[in-house]
Amino acid sequence: MPSPSPKRAPRAAASEAVRAEWLRRVHAEYRSAAITQHLTLWLIQLGVSPDLIHDGLRIVKDELAHARMSHATYRAAGGKEMPTLAQETLGLRRNPSEPLHLAAARAGVEVFCLGETVAVPLFKVLREGCTVPQARRTLDRVLRDEVRHRDFGWSMLDHFLELPFADDVRRLVDAELPAMFRRLGRSYAPPGAGGKDAIAAEDRAWGLMPPARYGQIVKRTLERDYAPRFAARGFDAVRAFTSETPGAMA
Repeated sequence: MPSPSPKRAPRAAASEAVRAEWLRRVHAEYRSAAITQHLTLWLIQLGVSPDLIHDGLRIVKDELAHARMSHATYRAAGGKEMPTLAQETLGLRRNPSEPLHLAAARAGVEVFCLGETVAVPLFKVLREGCTVPQARRTLDRVLRDEVRHRDFGWSMLDHFLELPFADDVRRLVDAELPAMFRRLGRSYAPPGAGGKDAIAAEDRAWGLMPPARYGQIVKRTLERDYAPRFAARGFDAVRAFTSETPGAMA
């Protein structure tokens, strides 16, 4: 007689925290798509490398795929709401008196060189503890794409540093990188999150992780990615990080 098929492990129950987090991720992916679309329009208006523009448009498609898959995960967790998007966040702001290349450089550095660079190790850790199939498939896709999104930011910065306005970009990064790190810290390691180093096993199975881990990963990314990558381009990320976040994320 054939041996009986092994029983599948029961799927972890989804808590309200799981549903809230995956719905938040739907919102975040839509926002990323809109911001990247807006940034790519600026790149077109600046007449930069067509390859860079094509890379930006591909990222928009990636983010929309992430939004769709994140919503499928939310539904699998029992969620029934449609995402309600804050329209005022779906784009980039620009001072009309500021040259377009500076607005684009600021967005590229903060959103991609900072945000997408730390997203790679963050999603890697989220995926490691994820066992629910729908959530795992979503995190697999996101992590695979985030590597390319990270590289887009550094390629854009390199391209800008070869153009006639390179000195303007250098001054902007030197002046504003500390505030960018401060905003990054608020996003990933808000005050009060440091002590929360445990979550329910069921939540971990759905691709969540303890809030304290976010700050730890940001600090590790400073050492492993931000510092060497910025240093290779003539910027001091460690000084920028510590000048705005003394003792933070320790």
